[in-house]
Amino acid sequence: MTKNIIAIDQGTTSSRAIIFDHNGSIVSVGQKEHEQIFPKAGWVEHDAEEIWTNVREVVGSALSKANLTRHDIAAVGITNQRETTVVWDKNTGKPVYNAIVWQDTRTQNTVEELSADGGGDRYKDRVGLPLAPYFSGTKIKWILDNVDGVRERAEAGELLFGNTDTWVTWNLTGGTDGGIHITDVTNASRTLFMDLEKLAWDEEILADFGVPISMMPAIKSSSEVYGTVHTNQLLREVPVAGILGDQQAATFGQAAFNAGEAKNTYGTGCFLIFNTGEDIVKSSNGLLTTVAYQLEGEKPVYALEGSIAVAGSLVQWLRDNIGMISSAAEVEDLAAQAEDNGGVYIVPAFSGLFAPYWRPDARGAMVGLTRFANRSHIARAAMEATAFQTREVLDAVNADAEVPLTELRVDGGMVANETLMQFQADMLGVPVVRPQVTETTALGAAYAAGLAVGFWSDRDELRAKWAEDKRWEPEMDPTERDRQMRLWKKAVTKTFDWVDEDVR
Repeated sequence: MTKNIIAIDQGTTSSRAIIFDHNGSIVSVGQKEHEQIFPKAGWVEHDAEEIWTNVREVVGSALSKANLTRHDIAAVGITNQRETTVVWDKNTGKPVYNAIVWQDTRTQNTVEELSADGGGDRYKDRVGLPLAPYFSGTKIKWILDNVDGVRERAEAGELLFGNTDTWVTWNLTGGTDGGIHITDVTNASRTLFMDLEKLAWDEEILADFGVPISMMPAIKSSSEVYGTVHTNQLLREVPVAGILGDQQAATFGQAAFNAGEAKNTYGTGCFLIFNTGEDIVKSSNGLLTTVAYQLEGEKPVYALEGSIAVAGSLVQWLRDNIGMISSAAEVEDLAAQAEDNGGVYIVPAFSGLFAPYWRPDARGAMVGLTRFANRSHIARAAMEATAFQTREVLDAVNADAEVPLTELRVDGGMVANETLMQFQADMLGVPVVRPQVTETTALGAAYAAGLAVGFWSDRDELRAKWAEDKRWEPEMDPTERDRQMRLWKKAVTKTFDWVDEDVR
C-alpha cells in the first residue's frame, strides 16, 4: 500500500494539516483559522484549546479529502509558530492562561529589569539571542508573575510549559493519559533558555527568570521517532517523528541543508535563515544565532536568522483594521495601479522593530504623505515594506557571513505576489527564486518525519526533489536602489523612541 506523510502546521493565524506523497507533492490540505485576541495595545493572545480543537479537525479534513485513513500515513511531522507560549496543568490538561503570541510586547518591563544587570546581550553568548519580548522566556515569567496561584502550582511541579509544538505533541500523544512532553532543538533555541553548544536547558538562566526546570520539556532532535499518536485520535498508533519550528522547517523544506544556503519565508512575519553548518556564528549586526536542525545521532546544524515581525500581517491590517481592501490578494492589483510608491513609506513596527534594530520602543509609522498620495500608493508602500526589511536583514547576513549570498530562495503565502518578488530582487541586487512547492514549512516537517521512519533515505534524495518554479532577476538601476534604501532608512528612524513611560 502506498504510504504518505502528514504534516501538522500550527501557525500564527491558522492550523493546517497537509498530506504529502513520496514525491513531496501535496495530496490534500485541511486548514482552519483561529481567533486573534488583542486584550490591550501590544498584547496578542491565542486560545490554546481552540488551537488543539482545530488541529484535530484539520487532520480529519485532510484525511477525508484524500479518502485516506491512518493506515495510509507513515509518520506525523509537526511544525509551529515559534516562541508562542502555553502553560498548562499536567493533571487537567487545561491552560492556566491564553497562549501569549510571539508578536506580544507586554514583557518589555521584564526585559528592562533583566537587562539592568549585564545589558540586553547578557545571555547572548550562550543562547544566541538578545533579551527581547519576542522570545518565550519572558512570556513564561509574565504568566508566573501575573496569574493568581500559578507560580505556586509551577513550583509544586503541577504545570508544564511548551511552545505550540509541545502543546500539540503532548495532546496528540495522550495529554493527561501519558502525553509526551518534548520539544526539538529548533524550538528550544527560541526560548532564551537553551545553551546552543550543550543543547540543554541553562539552569542559571532559568533561575534568573524564576522558571522551575520541572516545567520545561525534554529537548530532542528534529527527526526521530518520539512516540505514537494516542489511541483516541484519528491517527492512532502512527509514529510522531519530526518537529521543527516553522522557519527552520521552511529552510529544511527548501533543501537548504548546507552552509551558505538560505531562504526567506514571507508569512505573517518574514524570516531569513542562513545556514552556517556546524559552526555557531555570533552576529555583530543584529541577527539571531539559532539551531537550523538536528537529525538523530548527528551534530546540530546552526544558522543566522533575521526576524521581521510584520510582513503579511501588514496586509491583514489594511484589510481587517483599516478596511482599505476586502481580501489580501487585492493588494497586488491595487499596488500595480501606481508606478511607484508616490514617496510614501510604511514602517510596520506594530510590535517594535526586530532584526537588525531590536527596538521594542518603536511603533508603526506612515511617512512621506502628500495630497498626491492615494490608496494605490499606500498599497504599494505596504508591499514594499517587506522587501525593504528583507534587504536590511540580508545586509546584516552579508556582514556576518564570510560568503555573501548570491541568490535567495523564497516561500510563504506572499510569494504569489509577483510584483513584490520583482521588487524584492530589485532591492537585493540578487536573483529571487521560487520553488514549485511553496508550502515548504509543512514540507520540511514532513521531510524530517519521513527521514526518521525511512520513508525517504537521506538529504540527497530530498535535495533532488527541489525544483525551481520561477526566477526574478534584478532590473532596478543601482542608483535608484540606493535612493530607495536611503529614504526607507530615514523612515525607519521616525519610528524610534515612541514608547516611553507614558506610552506602552
